[in-house]
Amino acid sequence: MKPKVGIYGFTGCAGDQLMIINCEDELLTLFDVCEISSFLMAKSDSTEEELDVAFVEGSITTDEQKKHLLEIRERAKILVAIGTCACFGGIQASLNHQKDYLKRLKKVYGTTKFTIAKMEKEPQALDQIVKVDFYITGCPIDKQEFLRAVARLLNGSVPEIYRFPVCTECKWRENECLLLEGKPCLGPITAAGCGASCPSHNLPCYGCRGPVEEANIASEINLLKEKGFDTEEILRRVRTFGGVKAIEIIKEVLGV
Repeated sequence: MKPKVGIYGFTGCAGDQLMIINCEDELLTLFDVCEISSFLMAKSDSTEEELDVAFVEGSITTDEQKKHLLEIRERAKILVAIGTCACFGGIQASLNHQKDYLKRLKKVYGTTKFTIAKMEKEPQALDQIVKVDFYITGCPIDKQEFLRAVARLLNGSVPEIYRFPVCTECKWRENECLLLEGKPCLGPITAAGCGASCPSHNLPCYGCRGPVEEANIASEINLLKEKGFDTEEILRRVRTFGGVKAIEIIKEVLGV
């Protein structure tokens, strides 16, 4: 029997699911080697059944989403978080530490009555709610990285993840260090996998792939402060894609 796969999306831009659909040359092969039980963006006859692998995009912002995620986790042998929102909470989780979520929600939506879902809780990364087996980060995820992970998982192997920062890829491409040029680059603390795309175009890394394992965020913040950047601006940059993971490290190391 073909392995059964489900692809799901919660709060986010759906860019990761779109990236999967954009695997035009490989999509038919993907549908051929496994049974896609659920993928609402690509097929209308989705079913809720036992899964070998579930790929889940987006952060969790409502009780209904949390309930659905728990149900997916119950049915799936392997659950993979795809995209920065699922892995770290995403941009929507960048201000979680400020504890004024309802105030910010009201500032945006005013007195609007929510009839479909109630958004009364701060966005959460998937692993704040359920056990996540593997992570494919990125905003959006990289096509080739996704396909490699699928191939490994369907063959019973473990997907390889990038355990080094964007800085390493910059060195491979022989780029000049933007930090030495006084630019606020987050390459030292951001997970690799993008090929140092932004720095290669003389643009500082914004950390869209989230924090690399064992990221020395405290050192990065101190380095940027030495370069003359405002502390709040530095923290905003680090939190933007780092989400809940970056916030936890910042609170632990800097107490802010």
